[in-house]
Amino acid sequence: MEAIKEFFTQKFYHNSLSDWAISFGIIIGAIVIAKVLYWVIGKYVKKVTAKTKTQLDDILVDKLEEPVIYAIAILGFYWAFNRLTLGVPEMDVNTGEFLIGEDGELINHVQGFFDHLFTIVFTLNITWLIVRTVDALIQEYLVPIIEKSESDLDDQLMPTIRKVFKLVLWAFGIIIGLNNAGFDVAALIAGLGIGGLAFAMAAKDTVANIFGGLMVFIDKPFKPQDRIVINGIDGTVEEVGIRSTRIRTLAGRLVTMPNGAFSDSAVENVTMEPSRKITVNLGLAYETSPDQMENAMAYLKEIVDSHEHTEEKVIVGFNSWGDFAMGIMLIYYVKAGEDNVLVQTELNMAILRRFNENGLEFAYPTQTIYQK
Repeated sequence: MEAIKEFFTQKFYHNSLSDWAISFGIIIGAIVIAKVLYWVIGKYVKKVTAKTKTQLDDILVDKLEEPVIYAIAILGFYWAFNRLTLGVPEMDVNTGEFLIGEDGELINHVQGFFDHLFTIVFTLNITWLIVRTVDALIQEYLVPIIEKSESDLDDQLMPTIRKVFKLVLWAFGIIIGLNNAGFDVAALIAGLGIGGLAFAMAAKDTVANIFGGLMVFIDKPFKPQDRIVINGIDGTVEEVGIRSTRIRTLAGRLVTMPNGAFSDSAVENVTMEPSRKITVNLGLAYETSPDQMENAMAYLKEIVDSHEHTEEKVIVGFNSWGDFAMGIMLIYYVKAGEDNVLVQTELNMAILRRFNENGLEFAYPTQTIYQK
């Protein structure tokens, strides 16, 4: 027993082996407690909050779960290291002087490093908790109110405001963490100010994109869920950000367009068109009589006028003498918001039936050879 006791009382970097073992046990215990708490929250607490009428408790539990668990682990590590006397040099019992050698100076640096590290990490963890909670509350309560408003500007600005809000909170968290850790934040900010000009020159494209985003918000050439065409890209706007805009193409691919492109290029807003112009060119055989040609044009106008999803303006004309057909041009307009493909299909089917019923023959490439 005496040998075991003597073994555990041996000093190793100014702490006994038993002190090291206890600190190691605290770290393991903190990790185990965090794991158990995570399991309890997922198994029981979330089920209890799901049964309540309000969504606030569900949001808080979901958003606070991970930061709280990490905080327990961080505090466990801090307690384990803080109880050790890493930074206290040994004293000579004969002279009463501290023995600070190279090892002692190194230990002091290590102790200070861990103190600063824990301060920064814990502050960032608290910042993470605050950001998650506030963002969840905005999503749950503020966003639905904005969506009910008549203005579209707030709907466009909300994703950007949320990102800026998160960025500001994280900036404050980092500054507070560095300041509490003993860093000279004022000098750091001043140093960043000196390098600001060089940074601005390097980030001129980013600045141009940010101003392009502001122009999108002010001029409002489009809004989320609008279909636009720019630089050959045809798709639906999913999100307008600070630096870029996300467009979902008709093929389903996601394209990220820098906002600066909207200042330099023409933007075609397909959604804002009052109606969609459709041009149809038909060819009738040369055996068609003048009366049949007049009837064909009357049928086309009647079919389009009778469709509920087309505008009143219809243009029909006998416009060409082709190599093997007499051409009829039909121009009509599909009302905004209607399915263009479906309307064209319905009208084309109606034209095909009417022409077949009245003996009007569509032309196809033919060649007549005369032989002497």
